[in-house]
Amino acid sequence: MTVLLAGCGDLGTEAGLRFAAAGRDVIGLRRSTHRLPPGITGQSVDLTRELPSVPADTAIVVIVLTADRRDADGYRRTYADGTRNVLDAIDRAGISPRILFVSSTAVYGATEGWVDETTPTAPSSETGAVLAETERMLHERRPDAVVLRLAGLYGPGRTSLVDRVRAGTAESSSAPRYTNRIHRDDAAAAIVHLTTEVAHPDPVYVGVDHRPAERAEVLDFLAAELDVPGPASNAPAAGRPADKCFRNDLLLATGFEFTHPTYREGYRAVLSGRGVRHH
Repeated sequence: MTVLLAGCGDLGTEAGLRFAAAGRDVIGLRRSTHRLPPGITGQSVDLTRELPSVPADTAIVVIVLTADRRDADGYRRTYADGTRNVLDAIDRAGISPRILFVSSTAVYGATEGWVDETTPTAPSSETGAVLAETERMLHERRPDAVVLRLAGLYGPGRTSLVDRVRAGTAESSSAPRYTNRIHRDDAAAAIVHLTTEVAHPDPVYVGVDHRPAERAEVLDFLAAELDVPGPASNAPAAGRPADKCFRNDLLLATGFEFTHPTYREGYRAVLSGRGVRHH
């Protein structure tokens, strides 16, 4: 029984290793496969313009793409065209695997207050709009597909915020600004869980840890852990995006358990050097 990973960057590779550890045959699709670790069989393919080969025994397809350009055209080639090519390849193979598409909470745009799966999408950026369009296209073609909308991803090797706090260049706002995140390892575990442990999944899940946190709180925590002065507090920027706080109740209702339920456990793992970022 094969798991096909359409996109095999850091998150896809971590999910692939977890599938492999559970005894699955794993194929990773990416342009260059020489960096894939043992346990994942590489298939070199450019999903923006090619249909991959899909084995007849494929039971799970995870679409976990990463755009090489962070603009609307780059997102459209990667997410819309890439997903369409994967679906065309599945149709060509004549199979009906479980499909999970990794999306982003960017589809909610500037929505304020508490947000969950029932909140209407209202992307405020062109890239968020492309993701929302890709989700709609996926569900039109495969109504039983699962969309996992991830909040800000952090984890091994993703140290830009830590580095700014350590260097004293991080800035805090005097007005509350809530942030939402999920550790890479929890995101990978959620992918495996939703595709193997949930008999009748919902169409959409929000992938976020237990507690939204004010940015100032996170920065102060990191400064204390690093034993450096806390960041300076500045006036809030005019026209900054509205604050929203994400709920993960639906994901928790499936029985999923977080290893890093809040930023505290997650950043302590990052600071300890736990884990490896996959390239």
